[in-house]
Amino acid sequence: MNHWLVKSEPFKYSWEKFNQDGRTFWDGVRNYQARNNLKAMQEGDLVLFYHSNEGKNVVGIAKVVREFYQDPTTDDANWVVVDLSPVESLKNPVSLEQIKAEPSLVDISLVRQGRLSVMPLKAEEFDKILEMGS
Repeated sequence: MNHWLVKSEPFKYSWEKFNQDGRTFWDGVRNYQARNNLKAMQEGDLVLFYHSNEGKNVVGIAKVVREFYQDPTTDDANWVVVDLSPVESLKNPVSLEQIKAEPSLVDISLVRQGRLSVMPLKAEEFDKILEMGS
């Protein structure tokens, strides 16, 4: 199993809305590195949901329920989506400041490549963020 982090601005698509929907396709990715990360996602992979811009917190856990396919919001074959479903909310959101202050997380893409919207995490990084949010 692989582990990921996806970012969404809460005013565009919040964790609360995601939970109401129960499932969504993850669209709007227009960066080749992020697109390649979507293509690498496999059904059952776990995903941290991060509120960007407002809040700047990891707020929940989702899972990949359908692997990549053509982004239905565009005819451009370069862009893909995956389907995600919410698993659970973190008891305590984990802020970007907390992540930056944690020595074991200094190398994650959220810190190194702040604008990347879909990024891989090592299992130990994923687990550390979950521990911080429990």
